[in-house]
Amino acid sequence: MLKNKMTIEHMNLHYGDFHALKDINLEIKEHQITAFIGPSGCGKSTLLKSLNRMNDLVEGCKIDGLIALDGEDIYGNNMDVNLLRKRVGMVFQKANPFPMSIYDNVAFGPRTHGIHNKAQLDDIVEKSLRDAAIWDEVKDRLKKSALGVSGGQQQRICIARALAVHPEVLLMDESTSALDPISTSKIEDLVMELKSQYTIVMVTHNMQQAVRVSDQTAFFLLGDLVEYGDTDQLFSTPKEKKTEDYITGRFG
Repeated sequence: MLKNKMTIEHMNLHYGDFHALKDINLEIKEHQITAFIGPSGCGKSTLLKSLNRMNDLVEGCKIDGLIALDGEDIYGNNMDVNLLRKRVGMVFQKANPFPMSIYDNVAFGPRTHGIHNKAQLDDIVEKSLRDAAIWDEVKDRLKKSALGVSGGQQQRICIARALAVHPEVLLMDESTSALDPISTSKIEDLVMELKSQYTIVMVTHNMQQAVRVSDQTAFFLLGDLVEYGDTDQLFSTPKEKKTEDYITGRFG
């Protein structure tokens, strides 16, 4: 029986008067890849960003209900937001390496959390870049700018940067949408390898990608969670007519 890593119960999110997410109930299983699919503006990225409180930065955003990590309310008074973001890392849609060397990009998080020993940092940087399947491509240019490599390589450096602080959960917001097919395929292979160590939640516009890599899929429409279940089942025999209409291309 797979353990729940994150649990969402009766969660509502408002931006001012706009009700963006409506009574969401969802269990995210440990060491599984959960995909969020649905048309643009349906709330999937909004929900993803709620899982590590990135929405705290948005003015007028109000959340009620429960989002728990290992049973602990992440919006509770005792939750240290910096520690939460260390445990729940994020990779964004567009690769966003810092304008510094590849080494410093990956070492940034560990340094922020108090690791300054050079040998220790060297180990973390190498392991993170290896885990992100890019070590062999960049090991001879660690001191060069991370902005000087291709988009696909930049995105893997950003994944390495997220892994360097040893998160438990990795959130990926359309992380391959700006990449070519070869880079996309590398990152999909990588994500499938990483799930043995991490719990992964990915927002994707690409339904084929959800089918290829995810274990569970959640389909959102206009702020509602329409259907959630095993990916194979959801795509082969959806329970909801709206899900079927979306995955067969009748709308979206």
